[in-house]
Amino acid sequence: MLESFDNRTGVIWYNNRFVPWREACVHVLSHGLHYASAVFEGERVYDGVVFKLDDHTQRLHESAKMMGFTLPFDSETISRATYELLHRQGIKNGYVRPIAWRGSEMMAISAQRNTIHMAIAAWEWPSYFDPDTRKKGIRLGYTPWRRPPANTAPVHAKAAGLYMICTLSKHHVEKKGYDDALMLDHHGHIAESTGANIFFVINDALHTPIPDCFLDGITRQCVIDIAQRQGIDVCERVITPKDVESADAAFLTGTAVEVTPIASIETVRLKGHPLVDTLIEAFQAYVRQTCHHHKTCESVSL
Repeated sequence: MLESFDNRTGVIWYNNRFVPWREACVHVLSHGLHYASAVFEGERVYDGVVFKLDDHTQRLHESAKMMGFTLPFDSETISRATYELLHRQGIKNGYVRPIAWRGSEMMAISAQRNTIHMAIAAWEWPSYFDPDTRKKGIRLGYTPWRRPPANTAPVHAKAAGLYMICTLSKHHVEKKGYDDALMLDHHGHIAESTGANIFFVINDALHTPIPDCFLDGITRQCVIDIAQRQGIDVCERVITPKDVESADAAFLTGTAVEVTPIASIETVRLKGHPLVDTLIEAFQAYVRQTCHHHKTCESVSL
C-alpha cells in the first residue's frame, strides 16, 4: 500500500511558519480546490542544492501574475524558507514543491478578496521513472486529450487546472501499458508529454516543438543551450505524428524526468542515437557544475 502524502512525518513551510506535516491542511471550501486557482513549481535537490531555484521562483511569481494574484512572499523569503526546510527535513537529494492558492473567503467564481496562501513541501525522491525503465527507454502512447490553444487558457503558467488533462491522459495510456502519454496540440501537432518537454533526433540534429501552447521548461532551455554550445543544431518547429517515423531517437526533458530516453511511441520503435547519451552526460555535468558553484558562493558569503 502506498504511503499517503498527507500522513508523513516532518514539517512543511506554510504561510511563513513551519508546521507539522500532518497539520498542513487546506479547508475543503478553498477556492484553489474548487476552481483550480493555484500555481506551483517542481524543483530538484542535488547534494543539498536546489537546481535553478531562482528561475523556478521567478516562474512561480509569473504564473501567479497570469492567474491574477500576487504571491504573499518575495523571492528572498521563498529561497530562505526552501533551504531552511531542506535543513529541517535532512534532505540532500529530493524534490521541492512550492504551491500558492486562493483561500476560502469567497466561494464563487469571483475571488477578488480571497487571501493568497503559500506552502513549500520537500521529500526524498531519487527518480521519476523506475531506473530500469529509464535505462532502456520509456514507452509513450497517444492520448485523445489535447493541449488547449493559447487564447483559451493561461498556457504559459504552471497552473493546477492545466494538469487535469495530463492526469486523464496518463491514466488513459497507462491502461494500455505505456509509461506516459504524448499530447498533441489543438492542431494535431506534437506538443509534449504529460509533464515534460520532448525532443527528437532527426538527421543528427535536435527537433523540438515550439512552446506556443505549453511551458517552455527550464530543463528544456538548459538542454537547448547545452546542445548549441556543443555545436548541435537545434530546430524549434511544428512537428507532426508523421515526423516521428523519421526520427532516430527521442527524449523527454523536465525537472522530474531530467533527460529521459524514449524507446518507442505507439508502434514506432526508436533505435537511439549517440546524441542522447551525450546530452544526458552533458546535462548531468551541468547540474553538478551549477550546484557546486552555488555551494562555493555560499561558502564565500559565509
